[in-house]
Amino acid sequence: MDFSADDLLLIDLALREDVGDGDITTQFFVAETEQASARVIAKERAVVAGAEVAAEVFRRVDPSLRIEIVQNDGTAVAGGAAVMEIRGSARSILTAERVALNFLQRLSGIATLTREFVEAAGKTGAKILDTRKTTPGLRRFEKAAVVAGGGVNHRIGLHDMVLVKDNHLLARPGIGKLTAAIERVRREHPGIRIEVEADNLDQVRAFLEIEGIQVILLDNMKGAEMREAVAIGKGKVEFEASGGISLRNVRQVAATGVDYVSIGALTHSARAIDFSLELTHVAA
Repeated sequence: MDFSADDLLLIDLALREDVGDGDITTQFFVAETEQASARVIAKERAVVAGAEVAAEVFRRVDPSLRIEIVQNDGTAVAGGAAVMEIRGSARSILTAERVALNFLQRLSGIATLTREFVEAAGKTGAKILDTRKTTPGLRRFEKAAVVAGGGVNHRIGLHDMVLVKDNHLLARPGIGKLTAAIERVRREHPGIRIEVEADNLDQVRAFLEIEGIQVILLDNMKGAEMREAVAIGKGKVEFEASGGISLRNVRQVAATGVDYVSIGALTHSARAIDFSLELTHVAA
């Protein structure tokens, strides 16, 4: 992963939050000359994500640490598997430990849940999408974790795609105004992807008449409605299903023929994966 300046700032902020003016426990109870090796262990089945982020945490604390990522992002591991090995100053390893594991547990949780949804959708052809329901500041990392789990990123933010939802339509009602706004977007932002949200089949039919719409979001529609929408719009636009998607019903939704299924739970409800760091003294 290529880290941007913002990514590195985020890691530094996380370290500053935890370390503050210094790791007092380590300073008083671990000798400055103490050398150690450590392994980061997955305590349960998981899909790894955030390994490079965790490694960067160790590097920010001490660039002299030797770090080996044993399991790359996207790799499925069983409980007990080592995902990373670190060697060097015991003080540095212990100071970086919690922040590194916090990133790893959160991001691996997202990747693991995403993989579960991808597998549950089966071979329907529908792609599993994330949303903007991310932890503030962590969006880039969390969306990378979705990809590690086999999902696909939706828009990164408000700046890289148009998504006209029901509240936008209520604020400025009327198909004529919608059409005019889409034409203006296409003139001023050529090439940007345009998606609109439909709550019913009448809206789907109306949107299919507007040039420039590439995706129609089918919001909380029943299976029969989604199948009909796909049938009348096939070859004209792509369809995304959203709302009330769970591991129990995702295959059924995907089987309606939609191109995408978006799931906010991938990032807002993923359970953290349990990791631990096992330290071993190394003789000087």
